[in-house]
Amino acid sequence: MTDAISFELPWARTDKFDPPAVFDALREQRPLARMRYPDGHVGWIVSSYELVREVLGDPRFSHSCAVGHFPVTHQGQVIPTHPQIPGMFIHMDPPEHTRYRRLLTGEFTVRRTSRLTGHVEGVATEQIEVMRGHGAPADLVATFARPLVLRVLSGLVGLPYGERDRYLHAVTLLHDAEADPAEAAAAYEQAGAYFDEVIERRRRQPEDDLISTLVGGGELTGEELRNIVTLLLFAGYETTESALAVGMFALLHHEDQLARLRADPTKIDAAIEELLRYLTVNQYHTYRTASEDIELHGEVINKGDSVTVSLPAANRDPARFACPAELDIDRETSGHVAFGFGIHQCLGQNLARVELRAGLSALLRAFPNLRLAVPADEVPLRLQGSVFAVKNLPVCW
Repeated sequence: MTDAISFELPWARTDKFDPPAVFDALREQRPLARMRYPDGHVGWIVSSYELVREVLGDPRFSHSCAVGHFPVTHQGQVIPTHPQIPGMFIHMDPPEHTRYRRLLTGEFTVRRTSRLTGHVEGVATEQIEVMRGHGAPADLVATFARPLVLRVLSGLVGLPYGERDRYLHAVTLLHDAEADPAEAAAAYEQAGAYFDEVIERRRRQPEDDLISTLVGGGELTGEELRNIVTLLLFAGYETTESALAVGMFALLHHEDQLARLRADPTKIDAAIEELLRYLTVNQYHTYRTASEDIELHGEVINKGDSVTVSLPAANRDPARFACPAELDIDRETSGHVAFGFGIHQCLGQNLARVELRAGLSALLRAFPNLRLAVPADEVPLRLQGSVFAVKNLPVCW
């Protein structure tokens, strides 16, 4: 048996856009490789496009947190296996996963989210004015990407944006691998108490938001409601904010691609799909655990073995995408796995696309001379954690 690699190797991202270099060798030599997990478990990691889709599409691989081994640490601590948490359907299998997800699917269809386009564009326009009011240079994350995504998502879910100080800190700390564990736990508890408060408000006085819809359905307990709200906010905010900010960073750095997009704004949707493929900000957290012995790529995955799948590595697989290390907005990118694959594919991907389209389009229209205010190598990156991000993005115009 080939020696197992450390779970830290797939974390070893050093470039502002490229996944860790180890994946290039793994895809060619060992697309299904042994990996030692933070808790000592020796499982597997998959790095090829074909195998990533095979694992994510096979119902024999469980996503239950009760049996899996987490491929990452959280604030430097091993994440233990733990019982399922009511409402946290992202770490459940059918039929529990199916029951929860079907309550939400209708809110995130292409048709439903496309109706939000005008609203999202209006928010983007308002944030452009915030940037103008701030003056150049400005931090695109703080003045544009973060408030745009949070305003849209919190409004859809039903969390007042004006009360964001009561829940935003918890979201930020959750995705910060360097945050203090005690501080993060306290913020998480405070946010949960606030969600309970908002849920109770909606019981008394429903509004046009997702919390009111779920409360009115009468199928969920208070604990389930709180955890679903937590999941939607924590999973949908940081990822889309990062995709928007890092996406703009990539365009500003790849000036030829930016020029092509400016010359033909109808390429915006193709550009978004290529940015999603090229950047794949969801880095580390995708894993499954075999519920029985499974043969995969000539190996036997034993029951109980966890298999981490690298979405960034799959989206850079030359067997699927020609010259994958290049950003090319004219590329045919159908089939990328930036949002995952299978029954756990990102529920909010259609909303994310609406936000990315409105955000990038607004920036390109408003600032014909938008450019980085510092050299690209000086933009501070957040390399650790489940979401790849820029800490801030200084721009001028």
